[in-house]
Amino acid sequence: MKIKSFILTLLITLCLATPALAINIEGGFLKKAATKAGYSNATNTTLAETVGVVIKAALSMVGAIFLILMVYAGYLWMTARGEEEQVKKAQKIISTSIIGLVIVVSAYGVTTFIMLAILARTASGGV
Repeated sequence: MKIKSFILTLLITLCLATPALAINIEGGFLKKAATKAGYSNATNTTLAETVGVVIKAALSMVGAIFLILMVYAGYLWMTARGEEEQVKKAQKIISTSIIGLVIVVSAYGVTTFIMLAILARTASGGV
């Protein structure tokens, strides 16, 4: 039971801390770093770039959640001591985690493919 509460606390902390970190990074920190690196005209990002950053962050979170679920399922399986219920629970967590990851990655792949096709079609003059 302690491991469940630890994992839940970790996930909640990650979900709450990620936007705060992004806001802090977007503040003066990036401008100071750009100035020190020699980039005097730090350009503003477009909406598409911002959406891309959010999508990358969301996919990173999905990967982290997948990793946590796999480790948790492995822990359950290793500590099952022959209890069939716990082994089945671990197997169910593993299979649903893999299915969820495949769905998310497939959706991202299909969306990227469609968007690139639309952009290629519109950039070439619609011919």
